[in-house]
Amino acid sequence: MDPETITAAVANNVRAQRAHRQMTLDELAARSGVSRGMLVQVEQGRTNPSINTLTRIADALGVTVARMVEVSDTPVVRVVQAADVVTFPHGKASSARLLVGTDAPSILELWDWRLAPGDHHDGDAHPPGTREMLTVIEGELTLSVYGRSHVVGVDGAVVFSADRPHRYANLGESPLRFTMVVTEPRGTPDQ
Repeated sequence: MDPETITAAVANNVRAQRAHRQMTLDELAARSGVSRGMLVQVEQGRTNPSINTLTRIADALGVTVARMVEVSDTPVVRVVQAADVVTFPHGKASSARLLVGTDAPSILELWDWRLAPGDHHDGDAHPPGTREMLTVIEGELTLSVYGRSHVVGVDGAVVFSADRPHRYANLGESPLRFTMVVTEPRGTPDQ
């Protein structure tokens, strides 16, 4: 999917979700920690926000990142073709691909991460109760949570509480690829 389509979808979805919750830009800025100016740029489709920015906005609105990049309504069965997978470039040779996600009845996302040797990604704390599960397909992952590092090799898996800052790092000399599932408890942002 081309970046312009994704940027337009994010703009429409953020505006719609904010309007649905009757939130002002200032309220969303306060809840998300994203500046009002950045929110204006996002809602006007003038910028393609980073994963961390999009995650903070989605968390503040009580929806998934998948909902923020969704181009159309989700049918009962939703097949996402390779050409429609949303890719977030990270550095020169790394990326995070959001394969599919849902926010009903529970919030769930499936990601495909690729980190070049020496690269890392710092994840912000997600809402309380959020968990991440991942398996390493290629290379070796160094996962840091609360300053403690855990090494996960090929075909290894890990589950952790993602409601605190965390880091995925490739400290090796070969590419790292892992698949990750993010699940968070269903909030009640409409109340």
